[in-house]
Amino acid sequence: MDDKTLTCDVLIVGGGPAGLSVASTLPDDVKTVIVHQDKAIGLPIRTSGGCWLSDIERLGIPEGMYNPLLTNEAFADDAHTVLPLQDAVPAILDTPRVYQWLASLSDQKDRTLLLDTKFITTRQRNDGLYESDIRVRDGALERVVSRYIVDGSGWHFAVLDALGLAQKPERLAIGTEYEYPIATNAPNRGLIFVGSKVPAGYGWAFATARDTLRVGVGVIQPDTDQSPRKLLDRVVNDEAYLARLGLELVGEPIVHSGILPSVPYDERLVFGHVIRVGDSANFATPTVGEGIRVSIEFGRLLGEKLGAAVKTGRDGPLKAYERACRRRMKRNYKWGFLVNTRAARYTPENWNASIRRMGKVGPEVVVATFRGEFPLHKVAKMSWSLWRALLRSRIRRLKTKLGLS
Repeated sequence: MDDKTLTCDVLIVGGGPAGLSVASTLPDDVKTVIVHQDKAIGLPIRTSGGCWLSDIERLGIPEGMYNPLLTNEAFADDAHTVLPLQDAVPAILDTPRVYQWLASLSDQKDRTLLLDTKFITTRQRNDGLYESDIRVRDGALERVVSRYIVDGSGWHFAVLDALGLAQKPERLAIGTEYEYPIATNAPNRGLIFVGSKVPAGYGWAFATARDTLRVGVGVIQPDTDQSPRKLLDRVVNDEAYLARLGLELVGEPIVHSGILPSVPYDERLVFGHVIRVGDSANFATPTVGEGIRVSIEFGRLLGEKLGAAVKTGRDGPLKAYERACRRRMKRNYKWGFLVNTRAARYTPENWNASIRRMGKVGPEVVVATFRGEFPLHKVAKMSWSLWRALLRSRIRRLKTKLGLS
């Protein structure tokens, strides 16, 4: 091997929460290389960082790296409700600090972290090893030879695409977000807004752990040809609409943007010694695109199973990872994708009715929908709650029509 060739047991492509979590649970002596295209871990910001307080505590994320949202509201053109979440508390992660903390969990291991370095392609050699080309800071090409490759490259599907194992997703959730000083906005408030201001998409606003306010819009393309940034500009430049949302925007914002796959869940995660995780495995929930907690949890599981595979030379542990993901996600993501595709076709009138229902169906339905969790017993309860709310609404309309109320 020449001086520009690195050898390792595991090459991880992508330094997001999934790839970093894999590295954190690999055995200390498993030689690992992480290729990350950005100059710093966690920057630029490409995600809103939505999560849930119970998951944050379960995953051991340190205090100070998140902001709980104690009041949560939803707005449509002619409807508004305080979301009934009960004990389920949403929280916004300080993603740069969280990602840097995740990276620190593998600092003591036999791990090389390459920043500002782009994965170009890979190929499998006759001896079964993978030979990958990467572009480093000065533009030169270097080579990494590995026994295993983890694709944590997000929607790029970089490794899978290079090897012809899977194609990049054509349906994508694309979001743009502006971050402002917190000003007079409530420090623990979050909201979503839908309807004619954000056709074929939805918007959000919330306070962060950095004493800032983030306002964003997301759409799904090619379901719509609308630009999320243009829609967001319409929102932030409409003083009357901001007043209705109860938002004050001051100063020049910092701009963030991100992209997620928005396609049905594919249970195939293991391709011999190539494994996908995180957004490359479509882990973000199809309802609201919340993927960090899932990526951390199953990234850690993959690290454990991949470590066993490296040590034993057996593929069984990797199949166990694939089965665990299938058990958790297949049903949930099937139902979540149905919600996703239906909501993408909503009119403002549909959204008015939907927001009103959110205030009536009870917390279990609302929380399950936002978390993207649809086990059979919850589906049954959700169906009953929705039917009951619809029936009550029709009875009220009938009484009004007959002059009985």
